[in-house]
Amino acid sequence: MSDINEMNEGLKWYVVHTYSGYENKVKTNLEKIIENRGMSDRITDIRIPTEVVVESDGGREKEVESKIFPSYVLVKMVMTDETWHVVRNIRGVTGFVGPGSKPVPLTDEETAAYIQEEPVKIAVSSIAVGDTVNIVDGVFRGYSGRLTRIDEETGEVTVVVSTVGRDIPVNLDRKLVEKAAD
Repeated sequence: MSDINEMNEGLKWYVVHTYSGYENKVKTNLEKIIENRGMSDRITDIRIPTEVVVESDGGREKEVESKIFPSYVLVKMVMTDETWHVVRNIRGVTGFVGPGSKPVPLTDEETAAYIQEEPVKIAVSSIAVGDTVNIVDGVFRGYSGRLTRIDEETGEVTVVVSTVGRDIPVNLDRKLVEKAAD
């Protein structure tokens, strides 16, 4: 008997690491294999945690779905040699999250935080370089500053905040700022 079979704890959620952009392909391929091999009693659910971001652009609002954990897929399964092998050998999977090659299941608290029935909706106001923004959370919560950079790819912004008579550029997640009222 292998180490994988010895760590069987029943149905648990595991985190699978994938190549960037392969999350949906991994989910689809795994669902096909589960159906073809009749493994639905051992691999019962596959999720890609997402959030719906409501972006406002010139008075129009549009909903954009984005992955909360890019390059990760959550799989509810009974960990055995067979199920480990099936998941691990899906094209695009690099492995399970855990020390070495030993998958570690999510705790009940982590499961409650990451597994949601409905996608989370987050409102993101339309902001542009040069706008005055308010920082709504984090160490600089309550500060205002001038937006000097927006990185659409990473979702990071740079805000120049004046404190103690100095201008300090602060890099923040875009979700932590909102456009200041005119």
